[in-house]
Amino acid sequence: MSDLLLHNSLSRGKERFEPADPGCVRMYVCGPTVYDLAHIGNARAMAVFDVLYRMLRARFPRVFYVRNITDVDDKINERARTSGEPIASITARTIADFHADMAALGCLPPDIEPRATAHIPDMIALIERLMASGHAYAASGHVLFAVGSFPAYGMLSGYSAEELQAGARVEVAPFKRHPGDFVLWKPSTPDMPGWDSPWGRGRPGWHIECSAMSWRYLGETFDIHGGGRDLIFPHHENEIAQSCCAFPGSGFARVWLHNGMLRVNGEKMSKSLGNFLTLRDALARAPGEVVRLVLLRTHYRAELDFSDLALGEARRELDRFYRALERHDDVQASGDAILRTLCDDINTPGALAAMHGLADAALAGDRRAGSELRAGGDLFGLLQQSPAAWFRGASGSDDVGAINAAIAERRQAREARNFARADQIRAALAGRGILLEDGPAGTTWRRTS
Repeated sequence: MSDLLLHNSLSRGKERFEPADPGCVRMYVCGPTVYDLAHIGNARAMAVFDVLYRMLRARFPRVFYVRNITDVDDKINERARTSGEPIASITARTIADFHADMAALGCLPPDIEPRATAHIPDMIALIERLMASGHAYAASGHVLFAVGSFPAYGMLSGYSAEELQAGARVEVAPFKRHPGDFVLWKPSTPDMPGWDSPWGRGRPGWHIECSAMSWRYLGETFDIHGGGRDLIFPHHENEIAQSCCAFPGSGFARVWLHNGMLRVNGEKMSKSLGNFLTLRDALARAPGEVVRLVLLRTHYRAELDFSDLALGEARRELDRFYRALERHDDVQASGDAILRTLCDDINTPGALAAMHGLADAALAGDRRAGSELRAGGDLFGLLQQSPAAWFRGASGSDDVGAINAAIAERRQAREARNFARADQIRAALAGRGILLEDGPAGTTWRRTS
C-alpha cells in the first residue's frame, strides 16, 4: 500500500502520515454547537472527516475518533432567551436532529461524542494549570489567556501580530491586558447556565472546551485534528496556545486538516441573500447519498459550489454506479485501487474517476470490477443500498402500491390492444420520475428523480 499523504495546515504542505502509535490512530474533529439545525457547510466537514475515518480504519488496526458536542455556548443562551424554550430542550432536540441528519448523510458515528457540559471539571483543571504557569490571569470575574505569554501564537493561521489583533473577533474589554487575550472562563448571571469554580459561578469559553475534551480522551498529544477552514482562527489557534502552554513539551495535534468553504449557487451562503441551506433542506431535495456525493466530488481543501445542478449530476453518477452493481457485485474485493487514490490527501475527485472506470468495466461484463466498485463505495460511504432499493427510492408502501397498480392497468391495456392508454400510463409515471422497463420476466420500474 502506498503512503498516506495529508496536507497539514500547520506546515502548509503534504506530509507522509505516521501515527504516534501504529496500533491506534487518534483523531479529534470539532462537532456542532447545538442551537439549530446543521447547515450544508457543517455537513461538508462531517462528510469529509467521515471519509478520512473510513480510510484510516481500512489502513490501521484501530482508529479512535472523537467528535464533540458544544452544548454550552452564548448562541444557545440567546436562542433560549428569544424563543422562550428551555436550554435543555433546545440542546436535546438539536442533538437528536443532528444525529438523524448525520445518519441520513451516511456518516458513521464517532467512537465517542463528548458533550461540553459533562467535562467542566476537566476545563477547570486546564485553566488552573494555565494560571499556575503564568499563561492566564483573572480579571473582573473572568479568566483570560495571555497571548503574549506564548511566542508561537499565530503559528497555525500564519497571521502577523497586527492581523491577529485586527481579526481576533473577541470582545475588547477594559480588563484585558492585551486586545487579543481570550476568555477561558466567564461569570454567569442567575438566569444563565453556570458551574462553581475557583473564580466564582460561571461557564467556560468556547476554545477551552475542545482542549479539555481532546485531552480527556486522546491525551496531551494526538495524531489528527480536523474542522472547517473557518475554525483556523481564532478557535484552533487558541486551542494550540492553551493546550501547549498547559502541557509544555507536548505537540497537541500533530496534523491539522481543514476543509474549504462552501458556496450555494455561486454565492456565499447567508441568510441575508436568501440562500442559507440546512442539511435538512438539502435532504428534502435529494436522497442522502446524492447530497453526500455532491459534498465529496470537489477536493476537500477547495471551495465547493452546492446547487440543484450539482445534485442532478450526482444523482446521474449514482444511477450509473448502481446500474453497474446491478450486473456484477458478487465476488470478494478489497477496494485497494480506490484507497490508494484517496491516500493522496483524501483525493475524492481522483477516486471517483477511478470508480467510473470500474463502472465502465462492470457494465462491459467484468464481475470483479463491480465488486471493486462496491468496495470503493464503502470507503466513500456511498452505494450502501441494493440497486433495486436505489432505483425504487424511499417510497412509502402506498406509493409503491399505486405504482404497481398503474403497471397492472397498463398491462391490461396492452393485452386489450389499447396502446394509447398504455402509453398514457407510461407517460404519467415518467412525469413522476418513474421509468418502466419491459423485459421477458415482465415490467419493472425504477426512479429517475
